[in-house]
Amino acid sequence: MAGRRRRGPVPLPAALESAHAIYVAELAQAPLSPESRRTYASKVRQYLVWLDSWLHATDAGGDPLSDPAVRDRAVREWRTHLVTVAGLAPASINNALSAVDDLYIRRGMGRAAAQRVDVTAPPPRALDEQAQLCWLRAVEAHPSARDRALAAVPFYAGARIAETVRLDIGDVEIRGTAGLLRIRNHGGSVGTRIREVPVHPKLRDDLRRWLTERADWPGARSTPALFLNHRGSRLTVRGARDIIARIAAAAGQSDAVTAHVLRHTFGTNLVRGGTDLVLVAELLGHARLETTRSYTEPSATDRTEALRLLPEPGGTSRRGARDRRA
Repeated sequence: MAGRRRRGPVPLPAALESAHAIYVAELAQAPLSPESRRTYASKVRQYLVWLDSWLHATDAGGDPLSDPAVRDRAVREWRTHLVTVAGLAPASINNALSAVDDLYIRRGMGRAAAQRVDVTAPPPRALDEQAQLCWLRAVEAHPSARDRALAAVPFYAGARIAETVRLDIGDVEIRGTAGLLRIRNHGGSVGTRIREVPVHPKLRDDLRRWLTERADWPGARSTPALFLNHRGSRLTVRGARDIIARIAAAAGQSDAVTAHVLRHTFGTNLVRGGTDLVLVAELLGHARLETTRSYTEPSATDRTEALRLLPEPGGTSRRGARDRRA
């Protein structure tokens, strides 16, 4: 059977295509990560495709790319479309609106007068103790030194997946039983921020093994990248996600483990171990302490465990039994 032809971007009228091209060119000069540039460019194109249809179906009374009043009306209706037609989650809608705001800011028009959708953020999803042990066993059994080190960075250093693949050899400092990892986070308009995270002993051992093996990989001398693909280039975010997904599948945790979950597990372990929130925020690279506070919110497991403390007829509560054991 013939393979499917890959669909290209939806064509736009010349004026909108030009607006998008100018925006993409400006993004290329912005202090953003490649992932952020691609995401913003994609979401803005989606908006422009919708805008083309909206202009054909509506008497807009002006140009939404130059008239602030028409802009505000268009963006509010775009938001309604995302809610009622596209059915996106609130966080996805707000991300799309942020991209459109960025478009208008770069055009010198400022943000549109369109309120964000209320988001009730759940606590970050983290692995419970049993799931963590299962994951760590699967990592330990994995044959690739590169993949074991890669999987250890989000779990033991709290790095985002993009930060993990962005690491260079010079960002790893290991001396005897001590070590330091310099993690770079592209902070948008505030530029690149670097945080230093102490290297956990298990991560230190995994990195040492990988650095020894890396010396014999193709391209090892031509790039400073810590994690390489088999062609000798820097490993991509997609490649790193695929590696973690394969280990998760081997552990029977395909639906439970991602790099993001491993990072949240790192933060949750620290918070529940009594680490000061300011220090956890620093180690995770959170710009706002409120983001870190979400790690203190009770999980579904916490709520279930709390209810098990209630007494049953003819028996005792788990609290009473626990007190007697003490």
